[in-house]
Amino acid sequence: MSEKITIYDIAEKLNITAATVSRALNNNPKIKESTRELVIKTAASMNYKQNKLALALKSGRSNNIGVIVPRIDSNFFASVIRGIEEELHPHGYQVIICQTHESAKRENENLYTLIDAQVDGILMSVTDVTGENSGAFQNVLQKNVPLIFFDRSKHIDGVSSVTINDFKGGYITTKHLIDEGCKCIAHLSGDQSLEIFKNRFLGYKQALLDNGMEFKEEYVIPVKSFVDAGKDAVEILLELETPPDAIFSSSDFAALGAIQELRSRNIIIPKDFCVAGFSNEPFTKFMELSITSVDQSPLEMGKMSARVFLEQVDKTETIKIEKKVVLAPELHIRKSSSRSNS
Repeated sequence: MSEKITIYDIAEKLNITAATVSRALNNNPKIKESTRELVIKTAASMNYKQNKLALALKSGRSNNIGVIVPRIDSNFFASVIRGIEEELHPHGYQVIICQTHESAKRENENLYTLIDAQVDGILMSVTDVTGENSGAFQNVLQKNVPLIFFDRSKHIDGVSSVTINDFKGGYITTKHLIDEGCKCIAHLSGDQSLEIFKNRFLGYKQALLDNGMEFKEEYVIPVKSFVDAGKDAVEILLELETPPDAIFSSSDFAALGAIQELRSRNIIIPKDFCVAGFSNEPFTKFMELSITSVDQSPLEMGKMSARVFLEQVDKTETIKIEKKVVLAPELHIRKSSSRSNS
């Protein structure tokens, strides 16, 4: 394996000083254009690679952005990351992706690792146990590194966020089920410690009350975002003295599981039972029985998060800039809840 080429090797070949090579590679205006071009051409021919970490320490900029997500094997988070990259790449930024797998420990490690890597900003969706990491968040802010939450956020002074109106998403979905003639609507609820799931639940509850329907605690089943969780929830709901005739799920995967369990019991969807989910995962529209779902605009969320970062990164003021962007949800009505078209 060949040794790594340094500026001293380039200087020796051109019979100039290493300082001149360094200035030329960093576009110092004191260096003649002819010298700069010769140094760059020679560096390329010798396969010289600049030490980006050293440049970052010297300039205070690495042109790297940290992105932290619960998991990347999710269409939603993959689309958000795509949006971030599409917006930032033309500005010369590269993205470093970290996963938490819903672990507070890994989230904490990710935050400190990205700061050590001299990233210019961190865009992240928090875990459901993120309260344990207040020290790590404060460390980011003390370093004056822009921190932007997307989708899942928490309230920290000076930290911006890009979310959708989850309350409205829950409200319009429940209202749709009511309009389709559903009388007893259950809710498969995500972790209420996360604002996104709490607000979806509150939207569901308010829609019931606004339309003269009784809210019943037994119709709210906590679930994880898994197919089997939806199946288990249906088993519980159908054992109630008055079973529901519709489900609004905070997760498309749980909604899919609910549909599979209902159909295994020969319950006709949507004639006898309506189901709606949340996130508009790709499978929802391609199934034979397509699933009604709320679109979260992940691509736009990623792009907007990147724009918020770009607005902040060039600010020289010590005062923290805080921007709250709330995107509008869109309900895609499909076969699983559309009785009027069935």
